[in-house]
Amino acid sequence: MRDLDRALTDISVIREQLARGTEFRGYAPATLAAAGGLALIIAAAQAIWLRGTATHTRVFIALWVITAALCVIVIAVETVRRSRLAHGGLATPMLQSALEQFLPAIIAGGLLTIVLLRVAPQDLWLLPGLWHIIFSLGVFASCRLMPRAIFLVGVWYLACGLACLILAAPDRSNSPWAMGIPYGVGHLMVAGILYHRRRGELSR
Repeated sequence: MRDLDRALTDISVIREQLARGTEFRGYAPATLAAAGGLALIIAAAQAIWLRGTATHTRVFIALWVITAALCVIVIAVETVRRSRLAHGGLATPMLQSALEQFLPAIIAGGLLTIVLLRVAPQDLWLLPGLWHIIFSLGVFASCRLMPRAIFLVGVWYLACGLACLILAAPDRSNSPWAMGIPYGVGHLMVAGILYHRRRGELSR
């Protein structure tokens, strides 16, 4: 019985090692592109019909939190489905490994938002830039499970975060495009990288 338990433990360890060393194929380029398109549409709608939210920071933050939550739910559902198709029996450890890389950034961004809302609402203008910077850390952490070009996406988000902080500082307000362009272009970049990577693999 001990031999059986040991064998099962060894198999579990091997599966985890394979999951950590295998490129994750659960992200769907079409879904990521749709999320990027949605971010750009929301930014355009906010710029046209909700111009006052640039100075009403709580409304600005609430709108983008809702948008991000919707995108996360849609991407997560599609990622689980694709992972089962792409990785078969390794789907669960692969999903766990991918989640371990990105979840800390999501949690940190959420907690930072709550803290600023409660103790420093006057500094909420910092959030878009800080969100981008934290998101970049999640992208960098995920690079080992993704194509190497994803590193450039992390650089994009980091640069956008710093730029947003610099541009928002004079009047402490944010344009809708401070959210729409970074996330829209960033998601489209990831979608393009994954699409061309998989298309290249199919043509071999």
